[in-house]
Amino acid sequence: MFKVEKYKSSRADNYNLVIKQLRALLEDEKNSIANLSNASALLNQFLDRVNWVGFYLYDESENQLVLGPFQGLPACVRIPLGRGVCGTSAEKQETILVPDVHAFPGHIACDAASQSEIVVPIVKDGKLLGVLDIDSPEKERFDEVDQQKLEEFVQELLNHL
Repeated sequence: MFKVEKYKSSRADNYNLVIKQLRALLEDEKNSIANLSNASALLNQFLDRVNWVGFYLYDESENQLVLGPFQGLPACVRIPLGRGVCGTSAEKQETILVPDVHAFPGHIACDAASQSEIVVPIVKDGKLLGVLDIDSPEKERFDEVDQQKLEEFVQELLNHL
């Protein structure tokens, strides 16, 4: 007997569809808060096994991240650069994928249910604008596919900020 498997789109293909949806959502809108709001809502609907999706925006005068549009429970409002996963990602301007947040030195627990996290910096022309932060109640929720595609998602978003 032959085993017939139903066609399943790859996770990368699914991300590509979400990036296409993001492009359509942002096409005629210039307001960055509206665009970040729709981007967080889109990711929150698309991603499974997540409990927080949102943005922290860089406040240059205070040298810290400030809570921006998000989906999830109330969150920490201000994060100094270099503190926690978000502050470290912002300071280094590189994506940080954390399989177990409890093993990350200085992790800031805004939601006690969070077990893993991915943070993608938002940088335009060498200037830090903020970070995309996604938390999951499962350890090891995020992998290299998530990292690559979320970085592409942020690049698309940057075209409209």
